[in-house]
Amino acid sequence: METEHDSLGARTTAGYFGGKTGIDAKLPLSPTLTADLTAGTDFAQVEADQQVINLTRFPVFFPEKREFFLESSGLFDFGTAERLLLFYSRRIGLDTTGAPVPILAGGRVYGRLGPWKIGVLDAQTGHGDQANDAVIRVQHDLFDRSYVGAVATLHAPTTGAGMDRAGGVDIDLPLLVHGANLEPKVYVAASQTPGTPGTPTAWRISTDNPNDLFDNFVSLYRIDAGFTPPLGFVRRTGIWETTGHVDFQPRPGILGIRQLDFTFPIPSWDIIANETGTPLRAGDWQNAWFEWRVLGGDRQNGDHFEVNLQRLFDAPTDTFALFPGAVVQPGRYWWSRTELQYEMSPGRPLSFGAFVNWGRFYGGHSTDLELTASWHGGGHFILGTDFTRTTARLPVGQFTAVLSANRIEYDITTRASLLVFVQYDNESKRVDFNVRFHWIPVIGDDCYLVWNSGYTTDPQAPFRFPNARALARPLNGAFVVKLVHRLTP
Repeated sequence: METEHDSLGARTTAGYFGGKTGIDAKLPLSPTLTADLTAGTDFAQVEADQQVINLTRFPVFFPEKREFFLESSGLFDFGTAERLLLFYSRRIGLDTTGAPVPILAGGRVYGRLGPWKIGVLDAQTGHGDQANDAVIRVQHDLFDRSYVGAVATLHAPTTGAGMDRAGGVDIDLPLLVHGANLEPKVYVAASQTPGTPGTPTAWRISTDNPNDLFDNFVSLYRIDAGFTPPLGFVRRTGIWETTGHVDFQPRPGILGIRQLDFTFPIPSWDIIANETGTPLRAGDWQNAWFEWRVLGGDRQNGDHFEVNLQRLFDAPTDTFALFPGAVVQPGRYWWSRTELQYEMSPGRPLSFGAFVNWGRFYGGHSTDLELTASWHGGGHFILGTDFTRTTARLPVGQFTAVLSANRIEYDITTRASLLVFVQYDNESKRVDFNVRFHWIPVIGDDCYLVWNSGYTTDPQAPFRFPNARALARPLNGAFVVKLVHRLTP
């Protein structure tokens, strides 16, 4: 059952009842190779995305939460998380806002054949995005821990508008040199878009040196302006980028400290330059981030702490809005900030975390505060909260951004559980509820009761939460009953 209203309480979508059936099948093709088939795929029981207030001018990366895509997801990985992924599974069955797009049917084969790891996925979507999406990923073992691999992705609209495609090759060579870990890695990718000439490319070369006393890393990217993998995620195009860090991590064995972590005097860095320039020349930079960890580490009880000094740079070429009522003008901005963190071990029954970051910000000043808390009661009850607040005063406008996420997980019995997830942010001026009851009547069967609703908190709205009258006028609302029955041969 679903219904929708606008912020004034007027109904935009009439309440209606709907239903559908689906089928999922898992077929063992061999002891190491599995096939999954799906039709009328449904993800009603999947937890809602965590809300984000984006105070940058670049897209936000949201992690995959759907179980069908999480299973064997590591086999399809190609690229760098949150920066460049040739296959980003949220491109299938979700639109750019995170709203579901029907998956009519799909199939997947994954596993190992001798020295080969193989992953093949194909899905047919409907509704406004009628298309066939496919990805093929292979890896071949090299030596003891290394591999060479390749990937290809395809997006073919049923309208016959042409096929978007992308592909790439990668090699990962974890080595042990004189008793120390050393991991060079390289990937190269390209994409083709109908109606767009050429084949834009992207590549990265990196070397990781993860050892106990020193943990060092350096990477260099090049991403062409037209690089658009149809099933991928690319945060920035038309750039050079270099990232890296040099961590010194001694184990003092005193004051209850397990290991310290310093990035001083060489800071961690992330520098992005124009594709026609070079990361070695500051005049070509679009963005830069440097961080000196003057003190950090882990205590014997699992607590973690950091004291960081930061230097940042951004050079927007156009005016952009950071938050309603606050904009940033074109220019070249440098600013410095200080950051403190302390996070108690999640293994404690009751744990807290605190993060504060303050300093200059786009010609003004801002302060970020994040507080977290978690309570584990008796092994079957979890209560968690995460509160974030940013206050900023800029040359053009000022704002206070507030974000809150709260969750309750309760295992009623070994076969019944309840999840309550409540989120609020003052940018969209809404509060969202995601409630899920899961019952296993017999092993192999599942029953889900799911309620999702969002309500406006706009002070100007006549029906705003927490006014009781708002409960009958959700911005979006759905109550879903999902029954799963497994058949075994």
